Amino acid sequence: MSGKKVKVGLMGMGTVGTGVIRLVNGHKEDLHNQTGMEMDIARILVQNPSKERALSVHSELITDDPYQLLHDPEIDVIVEVMGGIEPTKSYILEALEHGKHVVTANKDLVALHGAELLKKAAEKECDLFYEASVAGGIPILRALVEGFSSDRITKMMGIVNGTTNYILTKMTEEGAAYEDVLKEAQELGYAEADPSSDVGGLDAARKMSILSTLGFHVGMNLEEVECKGISEVTKEDILFGKKLGYTMKLIGIAKQDDGLIEVSVQPAMVKQSHPLASVNGVFNAVYVYGEAVGETMFYGPGAGELPTATAVVSDLVTVVKNLKLGVNGRGMVAPYKEKKLKSEEQIWAKYFMRLIVDDKSGVLAQLTSKLAEYEVSLEQVIQQPYNSGEKAELIMVTHSSSKKSINGILAQLKELDFVDEIKSCYRVEGSD
Repeated sequence: MSGKKVKVGLMGMGTVGTGVIRLVNGHKEDLHNQTGMEMDIARILVQNPSKERALSVHSELITDDPYQLLHDPEIDVIVEVMGGIEPTKSYILEALEHGKHVVTANKDLVALHGAELLKKAAEKECDLFYEASVAGGIPILRALVEGFSSDRITKMMGIVNGTTNYILTKMTEEGAAYEDVLKEAQELGYAEADPSSDVGGLDAARKMSILSTLGFHVGMNLEEVECKGISEVTKEDILFGKKLGYTMKLIGIAKQDDGLIEVSVQPAMVKQSHPLASVNGVFNAVYVYGEAVGETMFYGPGAGELPTATAVVSDLVTVVKNLKLGVNGRGMVAPYKEKKLKSEEQIWAKYFMRLIVDDKSGVLAQLTSKLAEYEVSLEQVIQQPYNSGEKAELIMVTHSSSKKSINGILAQLKELDFVDEIKSCYRVEGSD
């Protein structure tokens, strides 16, 4: 840090990196007034220095050599928006080793190696911030670390992937099939050519791993997040959910009861009266339950150049303020609690089920008897003819039951003569 100027090394000049440059250069006066210091992007790491770019910057700032950033003693902060695991992880560790503060938007890296990076940052008394890694422009991580510091979070439930929310919204509003909406989302640029990370739930699982690590102060590993995507969701599931008062969403759930934790990502039926049910399109929202504050919701754009860049620059502002106060390395708290995960017997929820059964008298009675053996009871039931044949379609919502009981009854139903097919089974949320 020279005088009152903070020099920034920017790794990556794609969509988000371009947004960071626009904000830092376009808001210089505001940023100076907020921090009392001037921010200067001193060097930009790119793969191809000769490539044409959407934003023109001086050629002297551009380099394809990472060590011109990492080993430059005048660069105070590294902003990483290049993505990927390696060599990105090595670059960040080296930046921290050299006493440079780091701001990253890299959810994949933070989800897999966040604990290691935070430990290194603490050792070197450096800041490591990653607000943009979870929900774009929504300041959810800062809220968890600072806003809830005096509270105990019991549950976080959110829509944290805009691609899947867009697909499910279109399926709900237009009655369209999954494959058709996915193709449209790809054409519009909302979904990648290979959408598996989004539609398979992995992107959301990474974000829930980060949220649960911060919210519950444990080191949550990605492989410990139960993950199911939306590729099997049908327009019929959505239609019947509507009839029972629910909206289909890909929901991330992180819940803590008596020190026991569950974290999952799955398509779920959300009660239409719950605020998350009305979060549509590419927007994200995270619902947080605190013992003291009660229920709060954070809502906004989950991606895009400027929303994500806003979160990055917000972290950068915090780093600069900490530099001025001499309190770097005290922001993000490394996990310090013992992690205890719930068993299937300890995970309780309501469930929505669709079955095709024989259309005969006594079938429903036999079914409820079987459910009772697993201590599963029904809250709502719809029965209607199926394909004008000798079959009926049963749509049911259970009372709160253990995941072990639900898995047990699903396995049992496959063996029953009068059950022709299990069409679907989804968790129900937002309903007491």
